[in-house]
Amino acid sequence: MKVISWNVNGVRAVERKKELQPLVEKESPDVLMLQETKATIDQLSKFLVSHPDYQQHYSSAEKKGYAGTSIWIKNDLANAVKELAFSAEIPDAPNADEGRISCLSFKKGRKKWALFSIYFPNGGKSEQAWEEKLVFYDCVHKEMARLRDDGVIPVVGGDMNVAHNEIDIARPKANDGKIGFHPKERAWMDRLMADGWSDVWRSQNPDVADVYSWWHMISKGRERNVGWRIDYFLMPQKQLKLVEDCRYLHDQMGSDHCPIRIKLTT
Repeated sequence: MKVISWNVNGVRAVERKKELQPLVEKESPDVLMLQETKATIDQLSKFLVSHPDYQQHYSSAEKKGYAGTSIWIKNDLANAVKELAFSAEIPDAPNADEGRISCLSFKKGRKKWALFSIYFPNGGKSEQAWEEKLVFYDCVHKEMARLRDDGVIPVVGGDMNVAHNEIDIARPKANDGKIGFHPKERAWMDRLMADGWSDVWRSQNPDVADVYSWWHMISKGRERNVGWRIDYFLMPQKQLKLVEDCRYLHDQMGSDHCPIRIKLTT
């Protein structure tokens, strides 16, 4: 099962740039997770809502042109699984009107899966937004743990809006304590690891530096590779044996983020 997660920073924009279509054609992911879609269903093209090869689910923000997530499943996979369902919320998570969560669950063989496309809040707008971001983190962790304890394999992909350690950010000293590299955000990642979760790419590349998934475009951060690694796949450490490969698709343009791809044995 090939799964790709990508913060597209506007799904209509990345389609107009003709960047999404080649990715779908070339990679042909079994599951495609999108974040920051910034659109409602009525604004989307046929390619985005009625693709012949995919079932497509969107969770849109009530505010126009803001946030939003999506998750697509290829028809071939959908036809091969049982108990297929889409959902768009996690219990008690704030910002429920912002479409930050899309979930796809199904059973394949003896395994139950829950695949999440999540656009975590930035938290920088206000003190309230900051506090809600921390609550959002904990609600996601709680749901991940609940599913794992119920025998489900949760795979959480998305823009988590936090660089975990100094190796995950080009300029750690300059950004220490700032939103996205704040001790409280990083502590959430620490709690996940202590609770038996894995940052899949880092588990395979423990000492690799200078690999990022987001760059500040105005300052040409991508050209200079001055970035942050804030897009992840998370899953239980005990299930890492199911991972065949995990990598960032740095050649993919169209957004200020690059996609991350994981291949899993189902």
